[in-house]
Amino acid sequence: MAILRVNPTRMELTRLKKRLKTAVRGHKLLKDKQDELMKKFIDLIKKNKELRESVEEELINAFKNFLIARAVMSSDIIEEAIMYPTEKISLELEKKNIMSVISPVFELIKNKEEKEDAEGIYPYGLANTSGELDNAIYYLQKVLDRMIELAQVEKTCQLMADEIEKTRRRVNALEHVMIPQLQETVKYITMKLDENERGNRVRLMKVKELVQKDA
Repeated sequence: MAILRVNPTRMELTRLKKRLKTAVRGHKLLKDKQDELMKKFIDLIKKNKELRESVEEELINAFKNFLIARAVMSSDIIEEAIMYPTEKISLELEKKNIMSVISPVFELIKNKEEKEDAEGIYPYGLANTSGELDNAIYYLQKVLDRMIELAQVEKTCQLMADEIEKTRRRVNALEHVMIPQLQETVKYITMKLDENERGNRVRLMKVKELVQKDA
């Protein structure tokens, strides 16, 4: 491990010891942050898996019913039935801080449309449509909130993974480069100062001997 290029003085030694102490404390804080991020990340990955499986199951059900509806109803009737929705939706975005990770928070805003012949969530009268189309609309309406939640969780997972990688690089840089380098430099300066002190002591003893001989 290469040492830092510094003058081997006591002032420099004091300064480097302070830097080393700060680096060690920073390494501990970053390591703790990394461990906590990993715990939260694992929990989010589990939640993401559960949400994705649930969403995929609901979407498969919806698509199956749509396929059956297309088989028993003409395309024109289907398009006319779903042309005017009973709701308009908008998405509001907020942000929250999870251990320095600025993650999105999505809120789905639903606005009911005034439509006299609509029954509940269906944008059409039920007399002229098949039950499969009703089921498809039902499954899609049911899964919408979870799809928004899934998007939020997946984006948070992505941002958290990036933050974990950045933190890991900082921890490794401190652990394997900066701290060992500072330790070696402190050790080198300490040795140099000890050598200088021993040299000065020897010279003083020789001067003392010469003075005693002359006396």
